[in-house]
Amino acid sequence: MVQIPKTSAPSSPAQHSVPTSADVARLAGVSRATVSYVLNNTSAVRISEPTRRRVHQAAKELGYVPHAAARSLRAGHSRMVLMPAPDVPVGPLYSQFFNELQWALGRLDYTVVQYGSVGLQGDEAVRAWAELRPVAVLVPGGGLTPDGVAVLKRSGARAVVTLGPDSVEGAHALLMDHERVGHSAGTHLVAGGRRRIGVVMPQDTGLEVYSKPRLEGVRRAVDGTDASVTELSLAYDEGAAAQLAARWRSLGLDAVFAYNDEYAMLVMRALQDEGIGIPGDTAVIGADDLMLGRLLRPRLSTVHLELPSGRELAELVDRAVREPVAATQAYEVLGARVVHRESS
Repeated sequence: MVQIPKTSAPSSPAQHSVPTSADVARLAGVSRATVSYVLNNTSAVRISEPTRRRVHQAAKELGYVPHAAARSLRAGHSRMVLMPAPDVPVGPLYSQFFNELQWALGRLDYTVVQYGSVGLQGDEAVRAWAELRPVAVLVPGGGLTPDGVAVLKRSGARAVVTLGPDSVEGAHALLMDHERVGHSAGTHLVAGGRRRIGVVMPQDTGLEVYSKPRLEGVRRAVDGTDASVTELSLAYDEGAAAQLAARWRSLGLDAVFAYNDEYAMLVMRALQDEGIGIPGDTAVIGADDLMLGRLLRPRLSTVHLELPSGRELAELVDRAVREPVAATQAYEVLGARVVHRESS
């Protein structure tokens, strides 16, 4: 058994005290108010550039950073923007969007906190978010209710923004209609002469909020034609893809929309291993327009998703925080266009 050595508690306080704004002011030769104006990026007061440099240099030398809680008390609200972590697998496209949003909010002097609410659902998750007293909350996917929005606003959130297929009373909504993603893919395949189209439906719990509208979009695209749609449930697993490919010929499919590029690459590799030609025997198209899809042979056709930039969303959040209004707005933000490559 490994024993952890015991250590005695320190008999005296730490030798180095925490630096304060007064220390920064003395070292920079300015007032504490000037330190506050500079480090909190206050635009209402004009501070010369040499003075700003002295304050920043003094803060760096002392290792001083502003106290977030104290700043929140002075402002009457925090500068924290909380974004609950999605409870479904997310791909590179979402990660890129989140990184861009975090950078843009940081430029506006907000701190982005991604909250991992594993095991928490519904109102219980909302209360956990509210305990952190964020000034704004960005909720990806569904699940937020009008009651949940009210809880967040009573806790001090000036802006609640949802990113998903539906709007919620009391919240600004960035509406993402994933049906148009499937419709774009289906229209492309039908135009290319494909008539027996498979649509991959991921088995991961939670992804149905995206996969079901995409399936309906493909069905809408083939409506009025002689083409048919077959739903294909699939786990994100090489073995499952190999099993699907083994029965592909019996399914009689000549095309597949594979939910996204990651599933498309999984299915395409399995079909090729089974001796099924791409695109000769089966056309394949994904969605998200990932770089890796361009490196495959044949290169992967895809649906390119046009999302709002992180800067645009950050500016929306900032406006809502600075000028809270009773009326909320909904914005259609998801565009979709086919990028035709060799796989279809």
